[in-house]
Amino acid sequence: MWLCLIMALTYLFISTPSFAHGTDQHVLGTIMAINATHVEVKTPMGQSVDVRVNKKTRYKDESNPKGTNVPAVGDRVIIKATKDDKLLLATEIHFTAGKHVPVPMQPVPVQ
Repeated sequence: MWLCLIMALTYLFISTPSFAHGTDQHVLGTIMAINATHVEVKTPMGQSVDVRVNKKTRYKDESNPKGTNVPAVGDRVIIKATKDDKLLLATEIHFTAGKHVPVPMQPVPVQ
């Protein structure tokens, strides 16, 4: 009897966190373009995803949590977004600086 009660309570409490997720979606990838209204992310599968941003979007730099930095092209991101109609609207953008590879300088021909 006690075992059945303990198992029932365990299943009840384990299933509760799954209801808390709501309609949020996550986008993982690398920033290909960014401006004041949207972020374009290339996913690991090679797809391009456009996510809208607004004044309520929060940016969190994982390498400097207290900083006020914003992401740049080449940074890796995890975006928490809500789906509004057919558009994704970012609520949080977690980012870390990507490996920015310097462009090699072209040798200047000597005349």
